[in-house]
Amino acid sequence: MTLRADAIRCAAVRKLATSALGTARLRGAAYADARVIENRVEDVETKNGRVGRLARSGDRGIGVRVLAKGSWGFASTADLSADGVQACAAEAVAIAKASALLAQEPVELAGREAHQATWATPVKVDPFRVAIDRKIGDLLAVDEVLRRQKGVRVAKAYLRCTRKHQVFASTEGALIDQVIVTTGVGYQAVAVSDDEVQVRSYPNSFRGQHMTRGYELVEEMRLLENAPRVAEEAVALLSAPQCPSGARDIVLDGSQLGLQIHESCGHPTELDRVLGTEANYAGRSFLTTEKLGRFRYGSKHVNLVADATSPGGLGTFGYDDEGVPAQRWHLVKEGLFSGYLTSRETAPLVGLTASQGAMRAHSWNRIPLIRMTNISMEPGELSQGELLAGAEGGIYFETNRSWSIDQLRYNFQFGTEVAREIKGGKLGRLYKNATYGGITPEFWASCDGVGEPGLWHLWGTPNCGKGQPGQLAGTGHGASPARFRGVKVGVGYGE
Repeated sequence: MTLRADAIRCAAVRKLATSALGTARLRGAAYADARVIENRVEDVETKNGRVGRLARSGDRGIGVRVLAKGSWGFASTADLSADGVQACAAEAVAIAKASALLAQEPVELAGREAHQATWATPVKVDPFRVAIDRKIGDLLAVDEVLRRQKGVRVAKAYLRCTRKHQVFASTEGALIDQVIVTTGVGYQAVAVSDDEVQVRSYPNSFRGQHMTRGYELVEEMRLLENAPRVAEEAVALLSAPQCPSGARDIVLDGSQLGLQIHESCGHPTELDRVLGTEANYAGRSFLTTEKLGRFRYGSKHVNLVADATSPGGLGTFGYDDEGVPAQRWHLVKEGLFSGYLTSRETAPLVGLTASQGAMRAHSWNRIPLIRMTNISMEPGELSQGELLAGAEGGIYFETNRSWSIDQLRYNFQFGTEVAREIKGGKLGRLYKNATYGGITPEFWASCDGVGEPGLWHLWGTPNCGKGQPGQLAGTGHGASPARFRGVKVGVGYGE
């Protein structure tokens, strides 16, 4: 498509959005916003020397959200004709008016600054311009190396590329054109013996590392270089001893600490969970509003931030789905619970004059919800050697395998693909089937050391679920390895 054709197309999309807003106003909406979205997805998977999956998909549509008589209404459609868009907006208003019959308090929105802007993910190599033969070849090359290792029964490799082009408009005058591109890549080696199955993943579980970047991510991941080690570790786990049980000092690697942050800080700071407007899918939160600014969440070493501006994060964007600019703020500062993830509706309920921009929707056919952006732990000052030296006789946990956490995000247990003995200030022998558990504030209070900035890495979690009907969102979690005292550890599976 030529540049001129692109300009015409963008103008047509904006016309659709403004048409929806006009209809909503005529039908009685006090406020309305519209999101016209076009999605594109490509998946490539290989398994044991063959292409296991090759799929390309896409869709486009419009979602219209309105406030009428103090209540929300939402409707969506894939019919982007003038009649289809106007009918969608009219339906949203009708739903809002019906909802108002049962509403207890009218909805009020904080902050009314309207932005007109464009934003796009910085991309060096457009993943959709890379030849499919090259993508398949990159994965099959890793697959072949993994299967060289005797004992590896299954080798899998994954690649996913997505592109989301969204135009957001509101009756307050916002008009934002935004393009978000993601790339994810990873692989697994599955080792099998007569009575055991063990898995090692690279560079992370959840099908690898995912970021808002282009194909340059694949080029930088050193996939082939790490494949022999990953395969060897998978086989070594078959005969490794079970993880010891009891109270131990532990060190979590950055990827595992990222998931710990996701489950025990990210979700419980979503203000809709706290207020009970989102509860059925994975529960509510122990971080209730009277704790804000008063509750000791962890030790002085614990500094957790929400940051939608982190370069490359899956939770990175220019503007959220209410048109609020990306921002950075503390959820926990020096161990003190300090902030929530908010929307324009909920921000005033915790004393804020404006939302910090955490509203996102899976696509055009879902209403925006409060979602994690990039929830990260700020680095400390300790080297890897210093972290390990202070945990002599402890255990190092690496690469998530399983997780479980209660409905209030309070009691938890995590399992990892591999654990390692800490001996003589270094990593020693492997342990298999390792788990650790605890109570969220007690666990974070036991943190007495965090790795230095050079150890900090931003990980992507592409499959965070929330809402009914369900929505998936990508989140980012940056962390260095960190040390925790006296944590309950054990074997995740029977002897």
